[in-house]
Amino acid sequence: MSSGRTLDGKVAIVTGAGRGIGAASARAFAEEGAAVVLAARTAAAITSVAQEIESNGGRAVAVPADVTDPDSVARLIEETVATFGRLDVAFNNAGSGQMPTPLADISFEDFETGLKANLYGAFLGMKYEIPAMLANGGGAIVNMSSTAGLQSAPGMGPYAAAKHGVVALTKAAALDYGKRNIRVNAIAPGPIVNEQMSRLPPDRLETIARFIPMGRLGRTEEVAKAVVWLCSDQASCITGAVLSIDGGRLAGGAGV
Repeated sequence: MSSGRTLDGKVAIVTGAGRGIGAASARAFAEEGAAVVLAARTAAAITSVAQEIESNGGRAVAVPADVTDPDSVARLIEETVATFGRLDVAFNNAGSGQMPTPLADISFEDFETGLKANLYGAFLGMKYEIPAMLANGGGAIVNMSSTAGLQSAPGMGPYAAAKHGVVALTKAAALDYGKRNIRVNAIAPGPIVNEQMSRLPPDRLETIARFIPMGRLGRTEEVAKAVVWLCSDQASCITGAVLSIDGGRLAGGAGV
């Protein structure tokens, strides 16, 4: 008899899994039956989330990794396969934001750092995840973009360039591997209440919410559910797509 869980028997990797959307997604994968490998540079954070998943009856391991380092990403995939025997699903979530800065005032080093954290990480993740999935007959990948990957915003040059690049890489990979049973999609969240956002004053949060047609900010759990759905057979004919999770903010071209 089916358990009703959409990812029973699957093995998933989540990068940037120590907090926010990554941690929520790791929990959501486990709730749907997947064994989860949590990756991030900070071992303590992912270890805590992995222990929480295991205490709730799930299967999870924490593997410290730097998504900007090819050797580190290769080891992450190797350890995943060595531990669980396969790889079916990956959420390339790790990345970082930036302080708003006019373009000409951005140093080359800061621009490069933004690309490495947000674009190189998606490329390296797919580079090593895809062969592991091919060895297993296929899989599903979701990459983290942003509404800034579909529009832009003042002072956000490196971040927007990287997130636009994630969309392009996602579509290229979907075209390359569609006939080999690997689906590749991206999500583009708008304002989401995570640890950083929750530290803003209530009046600032209310101001942001006024620009959103639904009148509220998104929650990390809502993003996680969308990621799990894209990785499940319920989305079996969806690849090369970018799913906005923004309460309708981009529907009318509005910005925050």
